[in-house]
Amino acid sequence: MSRKQTPDAGAKQGQSREDRLKSALKANLARRKAQSRARDAQATQPPATADKGKDKG
Repeated sequence: MSRKQTPDAGAKQGQSREDRLKSALKANLARRKAQSRARDAQATQPPATADKGKDKG
């Protein structure tokens, strides 16, 4: 069965809750993608050495 949406306060409140949940989910997904990309970029870089820039003379 489909839900009937009535124009009462409960429907408005439920709709705004759905909007908040959608935006929170979208932000969470974007944050997780950014973290994943950062980990991938970090894994592909060569390891940093402690001697870098020092004179071996």
